[in-house]
Parts: sequence; structure tokens; C-alpha cells
Amino acid sequence: MTRLLFFRLAMIYFMCMDIRIIRENKKDFLDLLLLADEQEDMIDRYLERGTLFALYDDDLKSICVVTDEGNGTFEIQSLATYPESRGKGYAGSLIDHVCDHYKDKGTFMILGTGDVPGILTFYEKSGFTFSHRIENYFTEHYKEPIIEDGVRLIDKIYLRRDLRGNR
Repeated sequence: MTRLLFFRLAMIYFMCMDIRIIRENKKDFLDLLLLADEQEDMIDRYLERGTLFALYDDDLKSICVVTDEGNGTFEIQSLATYPESRGKGYAGSLIDHVCDHYKDKGTFMILGTGDVPGILTFYEKSGFTFSHRIENYFTEHYKEPIIEDGVRLIDKIYLRRDLRGNR
């Protein structure tokens, strides 16, 4: 176990963070889901078939939706933290928690994101590596342009993390 993973898991334990699986009324989290995926009909494509994890530290801080894509591969479809709670380790702790949750159920955790340097660096620090790119994904699948950290999203970048512990 790497030091970063140990630190994040210890943070969950000692800081009284509580990560819950939400099975009903997932749309109650729509305000947070829309921070990660700006188009509700895109969220509808994965929300009900996915598992929603919610991280609480007194109150709700961050959420993550994971889907089973088959053949031992799980996908983080959405990861969002309220703006006032960013930079405090919640998203990283949630990623480590879901990867730990699925380690005995599969081989890889994947995720797709925009080609934004800060976001890619965050995921790389969380143990993800480049997998592949889908060109023009955001321009072909979203009604309005999506701007993230001043960058217009065009291609979708897929990253993956080995769930067997090879970080």
C-alpha cells in the first residue's frame, strides 16, 4: 500500500468521514452530479444502473457514481465535490474508497474526463494512467460547449487504474 493510499484511508477513519452507498432517490444528489456532468440527460444514462457513493464529513462533501462495464472493468462516471470543500482530500479519499471497494470484484477502474491538465494531474496522483482518447466526444454528445478550467472540452480522455494494487 502506498503512503498516499494509506494517508487517505487513515483520513477517512480518523476524521470521522462517512462514505455511504445510496440506493434510492439518487436524483436527490442532482445538484452535485451537475457539477461533474453538466447535462442531465447524460447523467440519466448511468445514474440508475450505477452505484452512488456519498462522502459525508458532518455534511455531504463529495459523490461518485461507479458502473460495472463488464469483464472486470468498473467506470467512475461522475465524481464531484462541492466547491467550498475542494482541496481537502475528499475526492481523492472517495476514489481510494471505491477502488478498494471493487478490488475483489474486478481488474480495472476506468474514467473519462476532459483534456484539462489540472484534472489529469489529479487523477494521475490518484494512481490512474492514460488508456485512450475518444476524439470529439464532448462536441458530439453535448448540446452546449463545456468549459472546464478555461479549456473547452473536445476529446474525452480515458484513464485507468489497476485494482489489483499496482499503483
